[in-house]
Amino acid sequence: MTTLVNEPEQTVDHAPLVTLRKSLNQVLYGKDEQIEFVLACLLARGHLLLDDLPGTGKTSLAKALAGFLGGELARIQCTPDLLPADVTGFNLFNQKTREFEFHSGPVFSDILLADELNRTTPRTQSALLEAMAERQVTIDAVEYQLSETFMVIATQNPIDSHGAYPLPEAQLDRFAIKLQIGYPDRSAQIKILESAVGTLGDQPSPDNVFSKQALIQHQRQVANLTVHPRLREYIVDLVDATRNDSGIALGVSPRGMLHWQRMAQAWAHLQGRDFVTPSDVVKVAYPVLSVRLQVHHDDLNAAIERVIQSVAAPEYK
Repeated sequence: MTTLVNEPEQTVDHAPLVTLRKSLNQVLYGKDEQIEFVLACLLARGHLLLDDLPGTGKTSLAKALAGFLGGELARIQCTPDLLPADVTGFNLFNQKTREFEFHSGPVFSDILLADELNRTTPRTQSALLEAMAERQVTIDAVEYQLSETFMVIATQNPIDSHGAYPLPEAQLDRFAIKLQIGYPDRSAQIKILESAVGTLGDQPSPDNVFSKQALIQHQRQVANLTVHPRLREYIVDLVDATRNDSGIALGVSPRGMLHWQRMAQAWAHLQGRDFVTPSDVVKVAYPVLSVRLQVHHDDLNAAIERVIQSVAAPEYK
């Protein structure tokens, strides 16, 4: 059999990444795998959709991540009266100077927390499309570049659909993954109660443990991590399987395919490897596919499992 191992890439310091992982584990107790997916999304320069019940730590996670990176966090509470200019910014006429002045919106941050994104109108949701896809916004025909580390962490409540505007496919496809944090287990809940004793409910400001420059270095290494040609064929075969499955109404787009490969690269990087394996592709399949697959009357997880089982993985020595 042909090995799928590639030549080693130039290494970067993984110590801050280990510290970041440990720090996030102190924010979300007992959610090691979810934190790994969040880190992979960050390293893949993707955007994250958190689809979960209230009070599971979605906002705490976003705030802590920005704090640990030493980045700027902006938060928008998505409501029906939120306007596109409230997200991107606007030009305001200054009567003293007789000129228009640009006032930047919350997208000009490192991490943008869009709380309950499906509560705002499609018009306002669309204000994020360009920002998420191209890391820029266009206002009055002028293009403004966003932060190189710009990341959207959006939340939505899956059980309360009253007054909600379901996210369209074009919006969903711009997210790299969708995660559900879920309730913590018994031991984690006890830790949460212990940590709350002696406080007034306010979370301390997290210390910067991972610089933006270090993040950019890791993101570039992930992007340059070589994927074996047979693995690329494997990903394409899996993507084709989503499009040809009778139970799936909408399969993976080319953009979704790129997200899938980049997430697999980031997952391999988190495991300390400089090459991607078929298991990396399968590991990230569920969060990558759950945000973009549309099924007819099938269970989504069952459809994803069927797709994975329908394609044989490349073999190793």
